[in-house]
Amino acid sequence: MEKLRKIIHIDMDAFYASVEQLDNPDLRGKPVAVGGSSQRGVVSAASYEARKFGVRSAMSSVIAKRNCPDLIFVKPNFERYKEISGQIREIFFEYTDLVEPLSLDEAYLDVTENKKGLMSATLIAKKIRDRIKEKTGLNASAGISINKFIAKVASDVNKPNGQKTVNPEEVIPFLEELDIRKFYGVGKVTAEKMYRLGIFSGKDIKQKSEEYLTEHFGKSGVHFYNVVRGIHHSEVKPHRTRKSLGAERTFNENISSEIFMLEKLQNIAEEIERRLKRSDVAGKTITLKIKYSDFTLQTRSKTINYYISSKDLILEIAKELLYQEKMKDSVRLLGISLSNLNTDKGEISEEKKEISVQLKFKF
Repeated sequence: MEKLRKIIHIDMDAFYASVEQLDNPDLRGKPVAVGGSSQRGVVSAASYEARKFGVRSAMSSVIAKRNCPDLIFVKPNFERYKEISGQIREIFFEYTDLVEPLSLDEAYLDVTENKKGLMSATLIAKKIRDRIKEKTGLNASAGISINKFIAKVASDVNKPNGQKTVNPEEVIPFLEELDIRKFYGVGKVTAEKMYRLGIFSGKDIKQKSEEYLTEHFGKSGVHFYNVVRGIHHSEVKPHRTRKSLGAERTFNENISSEIFMLEKLQNIAEEIERRLKRSDVAGKTITLKIKYSDFTLQTRSKTINYYISSKDLILEIAKELLYQEKMKDSVRLLGISLSNLNTDKGEISEEKKEISVQLKFKF
């Protein structure tokens, strides 16, 4: 008999925007966008009041302002977001040590065996959400099920400030009825391809063979074949290995001079050095990201045979990449990232704990 797990996915509601509204009462009940400005830039997060007008993260600020003329732009305060995220994680650890943060505002928790001795994962999720509200004043949503994939999808069902439990016997019907756009990992391009193949729901995916899905979607095809059957063996990993680290800047005005670009890259390299030191990592592959005024994106990379973390070496290689070829247009954004990090050498293996099979899986 396959072991059943109790997995919770906690997702804070409009986290960055909600923190800003929490700290500034004048913003409450108003459409707020974190990041960008009315002239240019990109929205990092939007309050639910702004989302009613179609404002979304990663949207151009100009389009966001056009959709919502009363939109209020605020600068992000990541130190504050990290502070509150730390408070939220402390709550998670009151219930289990098996916590896998995905970002500042979401995490997986395995509560199959938990510190409170509670049988119901649904009850644990409710208690955690209540504790988050009590401690921070912020709302969280949750998804509860037998694996990470379903819990992640379920957490979006009753947003904001709600939760959804998919019991073991409900997993297959839930997945069969699910719109393919709701499948975590299915983006716009994949969804459009599925539509062309007559695939609109989980049930449609299930009717396709593994060979058919692999032929059309490569390795992802195997993933789709399994998850629609409720099969997803990924464990909650308390120590995720960082794959890359970077920073980028969108400029108030497009820049054409490479001298000005070098000045901006120096500031970015300094920020990356600070982040690398905080994370105690270094990397071998440096990537320069360039977004032109027409929004086309270009990346240039170089891999060296030793790890670096100093701003001077990062800037030296970024400069080399900048001059690698002539700029085709003025530039609105520059970014630098390091990958092939020294964390890739392998995590410290931890002894896996056997979790006994529970014949009664109380949710």
